[in-house]
This record gives sequence, C-alpha cells and structure tokens, in this order.
Amino acid sequence: MAESIMLDKAKDFAVEIINMCKSIKEIKRESVMTNQLMRSGTSIGANIHESKYAHGTADFISKMQIALKECYESEYWLELLNRTGYIDDEQYKSIINNCGQIRRMLISSINTVKENSAKGKLI
Repeated sequence: MAESIMLDKAKDFAVEIINMCKSIKEIKRESVMTNQLMRSGTSIGANIHESKYAHGTADFISKMQIALKECYESEYWLELLNRTGYIDDEQYKSIINNCGQIRRMLISSINTVKENSAKGKLI
C-alpha cells in the first residue's frame, strides 16, 4: 500500500519536473541542467515501479536505492536551477518539498526491508 502511494507521488513529481523543464527550455532556453533534471526526476518513479518486479529482496533494495540516488541528484539540479535564477524561490520550495517527501518514503522503505530481511522475513 505505502509503495503505491510512493509510486503515485513519484509519478506526480515526474510530471511536475517534465512540465517545469519544458517551460524553462521554451522560455529561458536552458537545456543542460533541465536535461539532467529530466533524467533524474523521471528515473525515481521508474525505479520504484521496477522494484515491484524485483527478483528477491536484494534486487528490490537495489532498485529502491537507485531511486533514492536519483532523488538526491534531482535535489542537486533543482538547487542549481534556483540559485541561477531559472526557478524562483516559491517554485523551488514547492518542488523540493515534494522531492523530500519521496526521499523520506524511500529511506523508510529501504530501512524497513533491510530490517525485515535481517530478521528472516521476505518481501
């Protein structure tokens, strides 16, 4: 159940990233940072989705950790876009908050699976 909520949030985040980057590319003609952000921001949900079809606990954890890394990378690109004036503080705070929610859910999920795995419980 929680995984579905996390995946839904990641998909919503990806759509937000796509729309924001599309706008920045059209209006401000920036493509280097937005291309990087598009890759990392959409990869989060893709990896969460892929984890649903993992071949065991280790594969599940690996996919979720990749999603977490992509989340951290997205935060980096968002900060750069904000610090260089491509996105304003209000937009930055909103989208970074959404990214942070997903990040916290990923960390919690990874930790829970690791704890259950250590106790001999399988996913």
